[in-house]
Amino acid sequence: MEIIAHGIDLVDFPRIEDMVKRHKDRFLDRVFTAAEQTYAKANRNSTEKLAGRFAAKEAVMKLLGTGWRGKIAWTDIEVVNTSSGQPQVRLSGEVRKIADNLGITQISVSITHTANFAIASAVAIAKS
Repeated sequence: MEIIAHGIDLVDFPRIEDMVKRHKDRFLDRVFTAAEQTYAKANRNSTEKLAGRFAAKEAVMKLLGTGWRGKIAWTDIEVVNTSSGQPQVRLSGEVRKIADNLGITQISVSITHTANFAIASAVAIAKS
């Protein structure tokens, strides 16, 4: 296995709170899958959870070298947790095609939070 790319992102909680207040379900449905929304709503700190997932999605786009453009949808990147709580990335749609073209077989992601920020780091792995 070989690490072929890395992406990192930092998200300020008030930015996410503002987007949710201003755009409500339109923002949530555009950026987060149903599973991500359910996970966030089930937690006391839902903004923290949404910000972490937003940062992870941005980190993945950075490692792909694409940014958010063209046919890419935010929901093409889904962040789910294993039973032990570890975040994992699931790709679909255009993002899956880009990752396949780059030879990416796995993306490892880590998310952490402070009082006001969420940070995510994503590493793209390819078979050697």
